[in-house]
Amino acid sequence: MIKKILLPLGLTIVIAVAGILIMAAMKPDTFTYQRSKLINASRDKIYDQVIDFHNWTKWSPYEHKDPNMKRTYSGAESGVGSKYAWEGNDEVGKGNMEITQAKKPTSISMGLHFTEPFQGDNQVVFSMVPQGEQTEVTWSMSGTNPFMCKVMGMFLDVEKMCNDDFDKGLTNLKNYIEKGETSDPKASKEEAKTEPEIREAQPESTSKE
Repeated sequence: MIKKILLPLGLTIVIAVAGILIMAAMKPDTFTYQRSKLINASRDKIYDQVIDFHNWTKWSPYEHKDPNMKRTYSGAESGVGSKYAWEGNDEVGKGNMEITQAKKPTSISMGLHFTEPFQGDNQVVFSMVPQGEQTEVTWSMSGTNPFMCKVMGMFLDVEKMCNDDFDKGLTNLKNYIEKGETSDPKASKEEAKTEPEIREAQPESTSKE
C-alpha cells in the first residue's frame, strides 16, 4: 500500500521539478531592469549627487536596510576610479561598486559586483536627459542570467524587487534634491539619530577585489 502511494507521489515530484527546470532554462540569458523619474533640477545637480558614493547615504534605498552595515570607500574620492564596498545582513549581502565611466552631465556607468549571498557581475547606468525645465533620471541594471538565478526567478519576482528599489531610490533622490528630505520614513529616522557608520579606506589598503 505504501509503495502504491509513494510511487505516484515520487513521479509527481520528479515531473514538477523537471517542469520547473525546463521553464527556468527557457528564460533569457541576460536581463535589464530600469526605472525613470522626472526631477525638478538641472542635470549637473543630479549628476553631482550620483557621482560621489559618499552622497548615497542620503537617498539610496539600500543604505538603511541594515543599520549596522559596514561601508568602505577607496580609490578616487569621486568619479571614475572611486570604489564603494559594503557588508551587511542577508538583505543587503556583500559586494562592491566602482565607477567605470562618467560623461558629465549625461551619464554615469558602474561595475556592480555581488559576492554574498550570491555572486554576480552587473552593469549599472544612471542617465540624465533634460525634459524642459526638468530632468529625466533613469536608473538601469543589466547583466547575465545564470541558470541558478533563472531557477530562483521561478519563485521570486526579482525584476519587481529591483524595480521597486529603483523607484524608491529615485523618489528619495528627487525629494532630497528638491526638498532636502528623503521619502523613506525609516531612513529619515535613522539619519535623525546619527550619521551612518563609515569606514574610510586608504587606496588599495582595505578594499577587496
